[in-house]
Amino acid sequence: MFAGFDTSNYTTSIALLSEKGCFNEKIMLSVKEGERGLRQSEAVFQHTVNLPKLLEKLDFSRVEGVGVSTQPRNAKGSYMPCFLAGESAAVSFAKGAGVPLYKTSHQTGHILAALYSCNCLDLINQSFIAFHLSGGTTEALLVSPDKENIINCEIVSQSLDLKAGQAVDRTGVLLGMKFPCGKELDNLSAESSAEFKIKPTIINQNCSLSGVENKVKKMIESGAQREDIAKFALTYVSKTVLAMLDCITEKYGNLPVVFSGGVSSNSILRKTINEKYSAFFAPAEYSLDNAAGCAVYAMIKSKL
Repeated sequence: MFAGFDTSNYTTSIALLSEKGCFNEKIMLSVKEGERGLRQSEAVFQHTVNLPKLLEKLDFSRVEGVGVSTQPRNAKGSYMPCFLAGESAAVSFAKGAGVPLYKTSHQTGHILAALYSCNCLDLINQSFIAFHLSGGTTEALLVSPDKENIINCEIVSQSLDLKAGQAVDRTGVLLGMKFPCGKELDNLSAESSAEFKIKPTIINQNCSLSGVENKVKKMIESGAQREDIAKFALTYVSKTVLAMLDCITEKYGNLPVVFSGGVSSNSILRKTINEKYSAFFAPAEYSLDNAAGCAVYAMIKSKL
């Protein structure tokens, strides 16, 4: 059995992975009504409060190794204080239990969780495309095997401004929703029968999403229906991601495509992509922030 710890910007997560499956426990961080995020100091405080609560829910008596995310990406200078809370807890637990500790990145955890949940972990042995779509990241990655880090991720397309998750959450907050807004906005969009012709902004394979927020504000001012505004924003993001994938496929060929990150659980995005490509989409619990990928990382590393 392997344990995983992940303390992202908005979720405290601990997972246990065994032959019977993955038990993934999490607590969403609390964001005040009307606000669009948390300061890092507040995130660290909430993680510190949440971790003991999650530890009480799981049986760690047979843990053989621990995986933990310690940075956003496996890149020099990639750092966020919120990951210190999970690292501290994981280090303490591993030392106390006398088991190995394996450190990885939040992004690697997302990708491995998606692969695990889609029953395609064998893709770590070949090249594939991974989309990481969240509030802090909108990137398409060329993923290849890596002896030290399991997978190596090279950014081949990304947002030049607003991130996909930011576009979703800012739209939701403007519509009076509680942050984070992805699920509620998705549900509201399903009530709309409106159709939108959208021309994504693609610049040298990268995208721009800043136009979403400006258009949403104009729609609100003009008295557009809430459900139509929700559908517009999600359609805009989805068409943009599709355009990114079109550019990538043209350059790198038809490699397997895997989607991870909270935005990847959106129904409009999945429908838009699957109408043209056969992509792997993780179930919602493995698309949203979770610690399952960190546990998977520990399992893989323990076998090397």
